[in-house]
Amino acid sequence: MLTPERHQYIIEKIKHDGFVKIQELVKELNTSESTIRRDLSQLEDMHALKRVHGGAESVKRRGQEPTILERSTSHLHEKKALARYAASLIEDGDCIYLDAGTTTLEMIPYIKDRPITVVTNGIQQAAALKDSDIITYLIGGRIKKATNALIGSQAIENLTHYRFDKCFLGMNGIHLEWGYSTPDPEEAILKRSAMDLAKESFVLADSSKFEETLFSKVAELNQATIITNGIDSNKEANYKMNTIIKVVKP
Repeated sequence: MLTPERHQYIIEKIKHDGFVKIQELVKELNTSESTIRRDLSQLEDMHALKRVHGGAESVKRRGQEPTILERSTSHLHEKKALARYAASLIEDGDCIYLDAGTTTLEMIPYIKDRPITVVTNGIQQAAALKDSDIITYLIGGRIKKATNALIGSQAIENLTHYRFDKCFLGMNGIHLEWGYSTPDPEEAILKRSAMDLAKESFVLADSSKFEETLFSKVAELNQATIITNGIDSNKEANYKMNTIIKVVKP
């Protein structure tokens, strides 16, 4: 297969699936790993995709908000590993904040029946926490349809009544210069408020979130520990100069 044909195949696959894995492309295109890596590098230079750990994904727009379905099915294996590790950091008696999001939702099976108190802005999180016999407070606010998160001025006001030992946040973008970011300004303020109210903050993010800058800045990198499944080895040292990174392998 000629290079332009491979490129077209890769582009179409990303359009359909949103993500491609290097090893899958090696088998499907019957070529070498080095060739696929070169293809992905060339396509990234053309802004046709974004390379991530183990493959590539579609290029995101700064204000683009993934749907709940897209979030729940994307990088699921990695999210479970991050969630398991994050849950292991919680101690009995902790009061924690659990952000709305699919990765934080995966933490709940690992904290079932624990003697802790959880505050959340996630409707799905609140329901799952209740079923797991965990003391739960759901803050008020406006329901955001795309994410089932409670946001807005009322949510921020309600949040100020609490203090947390730890807060666990999902994040859309992580960048060396821009820090943590998300598409929605209201969600950005809520995330930042939770970080300010916590003794320790943790951002759960799979490798696809690195080098992304979204519309609304949340905080600087050093304001949270990053829990991730991997990061580009060429950039890992630079990130570790700015914050603590815990790499969890699925």
